[in-house]
Amino acid sequence: MNEVNNTLFIPLYGKSRVSRQGIILKDPSAERIWEKESFPIRGRSASRWLAYNMAMRARVFDDWTGKMIRQNENALVLHVGCGLDSRCLRVGTDSCSAWVDCDLPDVIEIRRKYFDEMEKYHMLALDASDPAQTELLPDADRLVLVMEGLSMYLTKDQLRGFLGALHDRYRKLHILMDVYTEFGARASRYKNPVNDVGVTRLYGIDDMESVTGGLGIRVVKEHSFTPPALVNELPPAERLFFKMLFTGRIYGKIYRLYELEA
Repeated sequence: MNEVNNTLFIPLYGKSRVSRQGIILKDPSAERIWEKESFPIRGRSASRWLAYNMAMRARVFDDWTGKMIRQNENALVLHVGCGLDSRCLRVGTDSCSAWVDCDLPDVIEIRRKYFDEMEKYHMLALDASDPAQTELLPDADRLVLVMEGLSMYLTKDQLRGFLGALHDRYRKLHILMDVYTEFGARASRYKNPVNDVGVTRLYGIDDMESVTGGLGIRVVKEHSFTPPALVNELPPAERLFFKMLFTGRIYGKIYRLYELEA
């Protein structure tokens, strides 16, 4: 796989590590897949603090996705940039019309080793930088779009093109998406764990209107990656240092989590 695709192993490692500790996120699939894949994680990528952060981010996305499915019964759930994540199992597919996990072809090829398609669950090779590929997606009235750890690999024009194509295809959109700020993208060349797997270029967004303006997509709210209830699940001796790393004002100037709708 290329460098960008290799980044999928960083959250996989974090989720498997935290799941084994029995806190924040229960993810036996991540534990099993990590044991099989054994990708060489090193440097910042192997940090326990990053593992906690990856697990909390996943849990926030899980809780939001479950809420959106309950509020929009029979919506299509689209997880773009799914990697080897098992959100479909953690959240469940009973109340949606279908759940489609999408990523680049070589990622989907590996994913098929560990996940089976079912009546409501499907996997699809899709490149979000090509809006025309949205024509491959199932029809639906409402779309719940999960974009975790993806936007920073797309230019603003590519992201705008993808969101615009989805807005043209589906009557109602609910979106949760994490983004780097432009400062965060610049700083990533020095501090980002994805550098450990060879990624050298990331993109940031300071103003979501620069991406969504004119599309009819608006920001509903900004979410926290690290809700206090999840931080409090950490071992007491580790909470203070984690808060210093991931809950302060500086972190908010680097990395943001937006809910959007149309």
